[in-house]
Amino acid sequence: MTNEHHHRPDHAAADTGPRLAPLPEDDWDPATRELLAPIPRDADGHLANVFTTLVRHPDLFRHFLPFGSHLLRDGRLPDRTRELLILRTACNTRAGYEWGRHAPLARAAGVTDEEIRRVGAGPDAEGWTPADARLLRAADELHRDARLSAATWSALAADHDEAQLIEITMLVGQYHMVAFFLNSAGTRLEPGFETVTLPEPTAVDADAADGAHRDA
Repeated sequence: MTNEHHHRPDHAAADTGPRLAPLPEDDWDPATRELLAPIPRDADGHLANVFTTLVRHPDLFRHFLPFGSHLLRDGRLPDRTRELLILRTACNTRAGYEWGRHAPLARAAGVTDEEIRRVGAGPDAEGWTPADARLLRAADELHRDARLSAATWSALAADHDEAQLIEITMLVGQYHMVAFFLNSAGTRLEPGFETVTLPEPTAVDADAADGAHRDA
């Protein structure tokens, strides 16, 4: 097998502005205002562009928001676990918006700036605890193979219960879906969220991927 079989493109498309612009607040009708009302605003008083863009599909938005909010605010995973999985997913999918918005959340969850930068180096980088390395490896396997290997599942099961194991797979899947939308719509990151540059991910080794399939 070639590496191309396993890799998505390494680079995001050139920034030519959003393909789908956020809906300006002056254009919000009462139904839109009701949908967006529960979402906290940024320090500048505006809502994040991901929400004001996705709300252009109000029926989908109405169902998306409770699920996404549950994973982000009310899930079973510790905050640090959640944010490491999201950051590695953002790195793997080249989702600069997702990375920029979640780097501050990772810091608030106790992930250091050095660790945030190290996410791009992957699970085998020196400095990770075994538990953190397992999380990054899980994000990589789900990105590459759409499944966890038997070895990774077993390792995660040692310190996560059944509900948390389910949530790990659903969380990574959720943020893949969001990355697909953000990257395709060309959603632009708000000023002030570019404090840590999206790192280049480590290459996925084809032989390792084949081994994961055989071990599954």
